[in-house]
Amino acid sequence: MIGRIALLLLLAAPAHAEPVQIPGPAGVALRAELHRPSAPRAVPAIVALHGCGGAFPARDRQWAKLLTDAGHVVLFPDSFGSRGLGSQCRERTRLASANGLRRLDAFAAASWLAAQPGITSGGVVLLGWSDGGSTVVAAARVAVDAPKGLLRGLIAFYPGCTAASRSAGWQPMAPLLVLMGEADDWTPVAPCGFLASNVGAAMQLVTYPGAYHDFDAPVPVQVRTNIPSSQNPDKSVHVGGNPAARDDAIRRVMAYLAALPAL
Repeated sequence: MIGRIALLLLLAAPAHAEPVQIPGPAGVALRAELHRPSAPRAVPAIVALHGCGGAFPARDRQWAKLLTDAGHVVLFPDSFGSRGLGSQCRERTRLASANGLRRLDAFAAASWLAAQPGITSGGVVLLGWSDGGSTVVAAARVAVDAPKGLLRGLIAFYPGCTAASRSAGWQPMAPLLVLMGEADDWTPVAPCGFLASNVGAAMQLVTYPGAYHDFDAPVPVQVRTNIPSSQNPDKSVHVGGNPAARDDAIRRVMAYLAALPAL
């Protein structure tokens, strides 16, 4: 379990970030941060996809350190800043949507990372939060334009599953782990639960009682307003950390990564 002192030390010592540029869809140069472990191991590389607000330093630093300490190379592409966009959380229509450009960004980032020297063969893992989690779900679908053999694993924190749950015969191309708060009033659990019941063993859904959106972030719970996709009549949402849920999610993600088979 990550205690308060250990968490403060973790956040004070983020992994070294190397700025890189990646060829993206339609000629866009995707800006990204590449985090390499001090002691690389034979474990899959990871593409980490931000939420609708873009980079979230407290959460990003936490996961970058946890993952690089475990030997993973981690790439954080910036879908919004690379296109001159700010936060998209209050936008009803997004230029770079999870099912559109962000899905293509995920494939471009994963292809670039898989081709880098020293990267373990056998496929890349996609991990994402919120809109990035929705992007993981969108990219997960078996489809003719999805690069075969590119993705080894899929991890989505509090994604939106509505589009996938309405797609007949939807199946992920790799094992999919979804982690959600049961009190989430931004992206509700029900569509992901419906999807999981249809997909079966290829999708594992873990839910946390009393946890909100961003439950794995080391920040206090707060209320955000004017969120178009809010489940509340006043368009407010609750966001912020739940230490017990965060600690369990960390354990589950690490166990999931360790158990992934090679492609």
